[in-house]
Amino acid sequence: MTTYGIHASHEQIHPTQLLDAVVRAERAGFDAAMSSDHFSPWSTRQGQSGFAWSWLGAALQATSLPFGVVNAPGQRYHPAIIAQAIGTLAAMYPGRFWAALGSGEASNEHITGDRWPRKDVRTARLRESVDVIRALLAGEEVSHDGLVRVDRARLWTRPEQPPALIGAAVSEATARWCAEWADGLITVNAPTERLRRMVEAYRGAGGRGKLHLQVHLSWAPDEEEAARLAYDQWRSNIFAPPVCWDLDMVDHFDVVSERVAPEQVAEVVNISSDLGRHAEVLSGYADLGFDEIYLHHVGQQQREFIEAFGSEVLPKLRTT
Repeated sequence: MTTYGIHASHEQIHPTQLLDAVVRAERAGFDAAMSSDHFSPWSTRQGQSGFAWSWLGAALQATSLPFGVVNAPGQRYHPAIIAQAIGTLAAMYPGRFWAALGSGEASNEHITGDRWPRKDVRTARLRESVDVIRALLAGEEVSHDGLVRVDRARLWTRPEQPPALIGAAVSEATARWCAEWADGLITVNAPTERLRRMVEAYRGAGGRGKLHLQVHLSWAPDEEEAARLAYDQWRSNIFAPPVCWDLDMVDHFDVVSERVAPEQVAEVVNISSDLGRHAEVLSGYADLGFDEIYLHHVGQQQREFIEAFGSEVLPKLRTT
């Protein structure tokens, strides 16, 4: 059966309110949760960016939900530190934590003052980081000299069973590459045929494990309000790579999104006041083979969304 979870968007919502949201989501019938991990929001209108790893400890303690996080090791985070963070949460909450690893965005990584590398270099750096993290979680002492450097690192607190390390991808080429090392795949909502090709690329290359999907959606009882929320909060997030990878400041995103049309936002956010329509779309994603689907309501107020989807949408999904 498909798992339906909630996405916790740190770049939009204060961590206290976000903790309340995941507690409410569990009570409403959501099966799981996942978290972003940003240093900066995508727009001044979003206006938050709490530290995901502090929050995850609180969220795992406050609920019984399994959690995941999308992280970019290699620049802002040293992979040994991420291995320690993953290992500690997985040791404290066995079987309830996974991490998706990607190559990151300049908007979060430029803060170190280091040069933002080319995409091929970032990909190679990610692979080195993955190997370091896996070795540390396996109990090895690790030294490494490459795009990342590690000197005689060892994790002293580790889980009995290492958690899944998921590959994050938005292209078919990256999905095929993730199949070389990942325990599963995560991507974001897109047209059906594109998602089908993503799944085929990963599975066709021998990709193992679960398929995860993060779904951006906007719901309100009124259609115009659902569209307004999406336009206000998510119009800075419509840009395909390399723009979304390489812009490095919040005000840059605000400038380039000044002339975005509402129709463009509707191409990347599922916007509807019709709960039945949302259930139909989500069921279609499950039919493509996604095992875990995480709902991201792009509005900053989460309570009405959680209550409406918990009472009207999740029961329909579980009977189809």
